[in-house]
Amino acid sequence: MAGPLLLRSLWSSTRKSFSTPSPSRYFSRPFSAAPAAASSSSDPTGSLDPARLRNVAVIAHVDHGKTTLMDRLLRQCGADIPHERAMDSITLERERGITISSKVTSIAWKENELNMVDTPGHADFGGEVERVVGMVEGAVLVVDAGEGPLAQTKFVLAKALKYGLRPILLLNKVDRPAVTEEICDEVESLVFDLFANLGATEEQLDFPVLYASAKEGWASTTYTKDPPAEAKNMSQLLDAIVTHVPPPNANIDAPFQMLVSMMEKDFYLGRILTGRVYSGVVRVGDRVHGLRNKDSGAEKVEEGKVVKLMKKKGTAMVVTDCAGAGDIISIAGLATPSIGHTVTTVEIMSALPTVELDPPTISMTFGVNDSPLAGRDGTHLTGGRIGDRLSAEAETNLAINVLPGLSETFEVQGRGELQLGILIENMRREGFELSVSPPKVMYKTEKGQKLEPIEEVTIEVNDEHVGFVMEALSHRRAEVNDMGPVAGAIGRTRLSLTCPSRGLVGYRSVFSSETRGTGFMHRAFLTYEKFRGPLGNVRKGVLVSVGYGPITSHALMSLEARGTLFVSPGMETYDGMIVGEHSRDTDLDVNPVRAKQLTNIRSASKDENVKLTPPRLMTLEEAIGYVASDELIEVTPKTIRLRKKYLDVNKRKTMSKKPKE
Repeated sequence: MAGPLLLRSLWSSTRKSFSTPSPSRYFSRPFSAAPAAASSSSDPTGSLDPARLRNVAVIAHVDHGKTTLMDRLLRQCGADIPHERAMDSITLERERGITISSKVTSIAWKENELNMVDTPGHADFGGEVERVVGMVEGAVLVVDAGEGPLAQTKFVLAKALKYGLRPILLLNKVDRPAVTEEICDEVESLVFDLFANLGATEEQLDFPVLYASAKEGWASTTYTKDPPAEAKNMSQLLDAIVTHVPPPNANIDAPFQMLVSMMEKDFYLGRILTGRVYSGVVRVGDRVHGLRNKDSGAEKVEEGKVVKLMKKKGTAMVVTDCAGAGDIISIAGLATPSIGHTVTTVEIMSALPTVELDPPTISMTFGVNDSPLAGRDGTHLTGGRIGDRLSAEAETNLAINVLPGLSETFEVQGRGELQLGILIENMRREGFELSVSPPKVMYKTEKGQKLEPIEEVTIEVNDEHVGFVMEALSHRRAEVNDMGPVAGAIGRTRLSLTCPSRGLVGYRSVFSSETRGTGFMHRAFLTYEKFRGPLGNVRKGVLVSVGYGPITSHALMSLEARGTLFVSPGMETYDGMIVGEHSRDTDLDVNPVRAKQLTNIRSASKDENVKLTPPRLMTLEEAIGYVASDELIEVTPKTIRLRKKYLDVNKRKTMSKKPKE
């Protein structure tokens, strides 16, 4: 401990010396001035001088303000922002308020061009961080000044330090009333300890610190809650990036080489490959080919010519004639190369090293929807269409692996149920119908010992909910590492735990309901450890339908006492469909389509007087976490149903007697 403490004291004594020129000098450059800046700083080949370039990634824990910060930087440099969170261009990103895929854009600032990469904060989308962090020379680490570094802050920071980046620490949301200078100093110390624990070098430990409110659109090198009017902008952060991030180490005179880090498809241009130019200059019309690394060496994938060169500037894609080493550009003209491949001139036959990705930890089986209600909602129903769609996803998302299985099924491996849930949601919106198995944890065996993925979990709850959370997680094989009050909040407790990935599947919805929506839970993959044994009782049995047809209110009235219903009158059901959760630990076969017998005997009660409790309608994420090993999720564009793997009641009884895996 003496080493980090000594370094921290040296760091705290020298950190205050970090300063930038007076903010009154700063004026944002109009965005239209970017081409002029490029031409004035070009070399004779026509490409941008690498010394004028800065490649920077914005990394942070989820909800700490990355995308809002990118909005303010774009606006500072004159870009026209059509709406808030302009970098979140995918529909699901805007709906859920999270970043799912990395995006790159460039902004002009004081004769320099800054290539900024916005990255996701969720650990499930960690592959997006891993594949782009190799494109940049610096990073802005955004940390919430009220919450401090959390589980996924550690995850994204570890990736940045591994690539030798020297991050700039930006304490965001300092405008909040609860945030004081003492709290900011404490957060800085925690971040320093995190750097030291992750093995940062002395140069990386000497990181500059800025204070900001991305929401209000300002950043400062000194702590303040209300900077003067002329300094209420992002100038000091932009100057810090230019000062502290080194320009790319690039050779303009060498042959052209580019590693593909992103890929998208365009209806007219075909495959658009985005990456950083490692050496040389590329122009429209140049002959290039794609290479991929094999055990035997580099293998040619395709040869062609550059049809179009593009670069994202602000929120618009700008066409350019040439690009040089160190820049991040997009190329159209090749139809086969994908992420991880090298695009280079035809004379070069050596490929650039590819990015190392963490292995997937969870798998799910996607198959054809074979329920009695199949084919009513969707347009893509066959195994071939599902396989093609999954293959296309695996090309653009390196963190997902797709393996063909038996009888038109596909095993999809990923980082977590959120990542796979986003994929399923996209597929159902595209018109796919499919059946999905519950998530399975991917175990490893080393030296004859079974290992399982362990995640680091940070939980913040009101004091009255601590007992519920501790009891629930004890059934899920969690172990508490640390527990204490939350700084600046009365009646709140923060827990730091390690828990197997299989124990956390489906726990988020349970956690939200137990804490009445007041708790926060963040998780990130930590390591593989020895198998911790079977889980406790984490779920009750289910009510399984043995009838086919529309559900009646008469039948549900008598079933309400048996447990919680997932369906309402008028919905369609079939044999083997799950219609509710049983109040006991065993499954119960019920008939939800039973109608009232029509007789000539008058009844004191009428059907119109039936009052049912509103059903528990599950979202896709809740369904993924809820289903057991002998159950499936039926996903269609309009509905999500839970069902048993074997629809026939006799087949289920036979299979239940077999020993489980």
